[in-house]
This record gives sequence, structure tokens and C-alpha cells, in this order.
Amino acid sequence: NGQKFDQVDILQPFEFAGLLVGAMLPYWFSAMTMKSGGMAALDMVKEVRRQFETNPGILNGDSDPDYERCIAISTDASLREMLAPGALVMLTPLVVGFLFGPKCLAGVLAGSLVSGVQMAISSSNTGGAWDNAKKYIEAGMLGDDKGKGSDEHHAAVIGDTVGDPL
Repeated sequence: NGQKFDQVDILQPFEFAGLLVGAMLPYWFSAMTMKSGGMAALDMVKEVRRQFETNPGILNGDSDPDYERCIAISTDASLREMLAPGALVMLTPLVVGFLFGPKCLAGVLAGSLVSGVQMAISSSNTGGAWDNAKKYIEAGMLGDDKGKGSDEHHAAVIGDTVGDPL
């Protein structure tokens, strides 16, 4: 609507509502991408099981799996499953700006920036902590019976695997 403004007062209702919506966006986007990754992984697991059942020679190395089918599943899932998260980040500013105005949009952008930075720092530290925990256990710092091969080590390896993308 061509409004010009020098400041945004986050104590005003539209700006504050925008701030809350913006603060939610990085978490919503992350949840959508994690769900999509899980659904894509499930598709891959189903395909691997199907190949094991139809071609038992894969398990003992007598025949090769159908790699092209697995690549196709991964590619199709990545394109299909990222439509909704992509639409969320592309359409939210447009919808908010046109429906609620530039001050509400400023709140959305400020909220998503602050929330996204906090999430990035937290994720980075979490991933590093899980990796360091595994290294700590592998160095034998928990005692002789709790190093590599122990239940603690298995749990740390899982934690490190989860933490790698972070």
C-alpha cells in the first residue's frame, strides 16, 4: 500500500502478532523438513526390503541391488517433499505483507531472524556436543568397561549420527 515508516513498535498488535508468527517459522520449517526426511527414508526402507525379498542374492553378494531405483526414490522424494517447506518460506512474507501490511511483515521478518539465529546456534552446539560425547567415551574416560562396544558407546554413536546434520 506504499506506506513508509521509520520505526516499528512491537508493542502494537499487528507488529507483535507478526513477531510471534515470525518466531514460529524456523521451527515450523524445520519440523516440515524433518517429517519430509522421515517419509523419504521410509520410502527407501520399503524399497530396500522389496529388493531383499525379490532378490535374495543381494544379501550374500551374489547380485547387485537396483541402485538406480534407490536414486530415483531419493530424488523424487527430495523434490516432492520440499514443496511445502519451500512454499512456507516463500509465501509467508507475501501473504503477510499483502494481507496485514508492512509493519506486520517487519514483525514477521524480525521474529524469524531472531528465532532462526537462536536455532542455528543451538543446533550447532548440540551437534558438536554429541560428537564430543562419543569421542569422550571412545577415549575411555568413562572407565575400562564403558568404552567402545559398550551400551554407552552405542548410544553415543546414535547421538553422533543424529547430531551430524545439526
